[in-house]
Amino acid sequence: MEEKPGRSTVGKFVIEAEEAQAIAKESGVGAVRELLPLLVPAAQRLARPPISNYRVGAVGLGTSGRIFLGVNLEFPGLPLHHSVHAEQFLMANANAHGEPGIRCVAVSSVPCGHCRQFLQEIRGAAEIQILVTSDEDPAFRPLASLLPHPFGPPDLLNRDAPLLLEPHDNELGALEATGVAVGGGGLCNGIGGGGLERRLREAAEGAARSSHAPYSGCAAGFAVADGGGRVYSGSYVESAAYNPSLGPVQAAMVACLAAGGGGGPEGGGWGIVAAALVEKETAAVSHEGTARIFLEAVAPGAHLKVYRFRPSAAV
Repeated sequence: MEEKPGRSTVGKFVIEAEEAQAIAKESGVGAVRELLPLLVPAAQRLARPPISNYRVGAVGLGTSGRIFLGVNLEFPGLPLHHSVHAEQFLMANANAHGEPGIRCVAVSSVPCGHCRQFLQEIRGAAEIQILVTSDEDPAFRPLASLLPHPFGPPDLLNRDAPLLLEPHDNELGALEATGVAVGGGGLCNGIGGGGLERRLREAAEGAARSSHAPYSGCAAGFAVADGGGRVYSGSYVESAAYNPSLGPVQAAMVACLAAGGGGGPEGGGWGIVAAALVEKETAAVSHEGTARIFLEAVAPGAHLKVYRFRPSAAV
């Protein structure tokens, strides 16, 4: 589809509602929804797929009127299941910005089964409209047409259980450092000292409180800091089908890139110097192992500190 937005959206992963309306008007389209496919090429340019070199871009319209971008991320040196799909990125981006719902999504390639399943975590998923720009005749069609007989939250949860993009306030209880710290260069590699360590812990704790983990009950959050002392955090997002779940480590990388961090445009180093993980004590699902191997591959020498909580109630 022809790319002709009326003003620059370079590097933006969130477009506010008022700006989205203005861009739509300048682009000569009748509604903001029609703007989404025009923004897909810009999203594709932001992707980081150094393994496949296959760029995927997704652009979604929230119920607030804001537009969210998503791209695929790949991490050399790690198994492929650590990759982030563009639709996952989009939803994690929307979730991090408090978006209450997604109405429609334009994406450069037809969503894979993994992503069709991941989208089921949103209430009313069947009615989300999907347009594939690479189709011969691109048009918005309901997600139900791509996954007509889904397995999802209704099969495992009570009807009133909060779903993805809905408020979560997981009870963490007492939070304690385990004493587990890996990486070289001293505490936080000397960047920000104790102040940075505190900010990392608080960011990871906040992400754990808002994580969507209704199937395992193992809320978790991960936070990373770059050499400038900027902190980015991500919440664990579970899928009813388990495998499409998005770990907190990957969610933090989504937040990093969406906020303008992450080093060079081609993923030549993410610039991470320190990280913190908050998760449940004796959790059935732990992300510590993932965090360790991820940092070893993506940010060798980065300092990792792990905190575990003893919940006073079910999470």
